[in-house]
Amino acid sequence: MSKIMFLADLHGNMPATLAIEKEIERIKPDDLWFLGDAVGKGPESDQTLDWVRNNCRHFIAGNWDLGCVEAYRTGVSGIKPDDSCCEKSEKDRREWLETLSFYCEQLGKERLEWLESLPQEDEILISGINFRLVHGRPIDINYHPYLTMDEFRPGFTDTKGKLHGGFISADCHMPYIREMDLGYAINTGSIGNSLGVTRCHALVIEGEPGASELSPISMNILSIPYDNKLAAEIADRYPLPNRDAYKKEIMTGVYSR
Repeated sequence: MSKIMFLADLHGNMPATLAIEKEIERIKPDDLWFLGDAVGKGPESDQTLDWVRNNCRHFIAGNWDLGCVEAYRTGVSGIKPDDSCCEKSEKDRREWLETLSFYCEQLGKERLEWLESLPQEDEILISGINFRLVHGRPIDINYHPYLTMDEFRPGFTDTKGKLHGGFISADCHMPYIREMDLGYAINTGSIGNSLGVTRCHALVIEGEPGASELSPISMNILSIPYDNKLAAEIADRYPLPNRDAYKKEIMTGVYSR
């Protein structure tokens, strides 16, 4: 059996990223997938994006990744990288544009254009189960763990109309493995901005990649501690928009924006 790791939502948090790197060195996965949001929120998005590019083998864009790309291309982001479903006030809009400006300047043209090249969904066949891979937003909803089974159902069908036996997403920053009649609804959790338990989270599946015949499969959530205080201290070294909210999130696991 092979080990396939899926990780997401690094969000500029290098202490957390280095913690998962040590775990990767320990368990030595055979393949490594990135499911979106290397950037945003935290202070070192250039470094976390470079880490993704240097260490992962497959990539999907997340809503923060594409929000920064949109800002770079037009100066106005049509993608909201928060949980708000209402129109922003002019004050909120100015703050949001300031946020985008900070990250775009930090990332630079080459990194932003690389993010722009990424697909927004993919798929992988493991032990007879064909999993859809998607960050969540912007092409789907944010699949929170408290959703009903009916609310999970759209995640099993990709944008081409293909029904899958499971889907793996990120975006909500809380890991879970849910089983229902259509198959498995799974979330990787977040490396750098976990909500709830303030540790790094990632998904490891052990099975037979590429095998169409049903066979045993193992799905596990990794939970790795890291130096949250150091991450908060690093944030103070940068002119980071929404710094206090970011620090509160990584220290308490409570969503602040």
